[in-house]
Amino acid sequence: MMKRSVIVSLCALFTLTQQAPSVDNCACELTHSETVFPHDKLTKVKDSASQCNSNINRRKTLELDKLLQGLEQRLPQLQKDLSQLEMEDDEDLYEVLSLYVIENELREVNQLINRLNMTTRTHQHLANHTTKQLEEMRVEMQELETYDTMQVMKTQQDNQRMMKDLNQCKTGHHSIAKPTQPPPGNCPHGKFLNITGPRVNTQGEYPGSYHYGAWGRDPKPEAGKKKWYWLVMLTSENKFSNYVRLYSSLSALVVGVSAPGDVQIHTSNPTTNTIQGPNVVLYGGALYYNCYNQPAVCRFNLTAKTVSTLQLPKGTRYNSNGNFCHLDSCYLFTDLDLATDESGVWVIYTTTQDFGNLVLSKVEEGEPPRLGQTWRTLVYKRGVTNTFMACGVLYATRYVNKDVEEIFYSFDTTTGEQKFNVGIFINKMSPNIHALNYSPVDQMLHAYCDSNMVSYKVLFSGMAPKPLDQPPMFLDLGSGSAEDMNDTLLDMEDPWDDVNEWWKA
Repeated sequence: MMKRSVIVSLCALFTLTQQAPSVDNCACELTHSETVFPHDKLTKVKDSASQCNSNINRRKTLELDKLLQGLEQRLPQLQKDLSQLEMEDDEDLYEVLSLYVIENELREVNQLINRLNMTTRTHQHLANHTTKQLEEMRVEMQELETYDTMQVMKTQQDNQRMMKDLNQCKTGHHSIAKPTQPPPGNCPHGKFLNITGPRVNTQGEYPGSYHYGAWGRDPKPEAGKKKWYWLVMLTSENKFSNYVRLYSSLSALVVGVSAPGDVQIHTSNPTTNTIQGPNVVLYGGALYYNCYNQPAVCRFNLTAKTVSTLQLPKGTRYNSNGNFCHLDSCYLFTDLDLATDESGVWVIYTTTQDFGNLVLSKVEEGEPPRLGQTWRTLVYKRGVTNTFMACGVLYATRYVNKDVEEIFYSFDTTTGEQKFNVGIFINKMSPNIHALNYSPVDQMLHAYCDSNMVSYKVLFSGMAPKPLDQPPMFLDLGSGSAEDMNDTLLDMEDPWDDVNEWWKA
């Protein structure tokens, strides 16, 4: 009996042991009273905030401000010109030139108004859309705040506000530094008064062959090259070139005797770092121009035969997207305009950030050249046909008719003053002026007009012109052949020296 009892007890113990749960299989159930944080909603709010920041920025406001400032400048000038036109009334016969000017001004004002209306509609649509987005974000953020039971975010926001107030308190006792001003200007010639001429009109050695190009003198010539002239013709599709042609004097240029001849940038045309567009200048023995297929200025050293580049700011328009224009057409590949004056080299261009308005930058010499101070204007580049610099002042022209161009705008880099009523007229020898270069060597304005090379005398208040007891010297040297004039002109002193001496007398 005893043995049976022991056996039964052992069997029962074995059964209980088998049924007991293993320690490795132990599981606990945790009940959390908080709801799950909606990460998808937070991501949606972040995306909406990022979109608002990209759509609403200072650039949008600046665009509207620039258009309003442009209208503010143009409308009083238009009213003044209309009053002047009424005074010119003579038995119902109005001054034709004044009518052309007013017609151009009306078109430009209408263009500004159209751009303003379009911009205002766009901004209104954007404002309505953004207001709706902000309201949705506000509701979602209020909902998300309910998950911050420990008020971590609220504490961080309070700390940020305190830090901001502390920084304002620290900086509030310090005076704000005044912005630096450019050095005062000093034009040795006095105030820009007028342009006379043309004084020289020639087609050179390629009559009617190359419609786009530029020519002039080096304001900072190398030794022995004081009287030299340079010529760049766009020889490929009226868009590109790969060399600069040199002449030992004005006489040599007129009769087509080039010495030392062509200085080639590259054997191919066009290719990397060759010339794109007609707006080029020569300064200090180097040619400055728009690099081929780049928003950049190239500097070609004529002696070393080397090219260095200056990249312009991001957003600079190039490849015929920011041209000079008039009512009928635009001048291809005039995105960048290089200019020289008494202080050196300048570049005039436009950017997407400036909404098509002219931007002016100083080009500092060096290898490579670098971008100096920059100024922004209120004049729309596509309403301008050409620009040039004289004594630190930017001048812009516009097309009046096939016989007349008007210098209508100026921007003084010393004072920042802008004028839309300069009112100096240029008598053209051809309908289109593709390039204008001011020469501080002799105060001449060199124009390249439909393959014609034309020069005008710039008159400043510091000059005392000789009384006009005889007609001004006008050298129309393009009518005869090079062979007929070669014997006489090449033996003469440079005829331009006579013109300069006549004006200085």
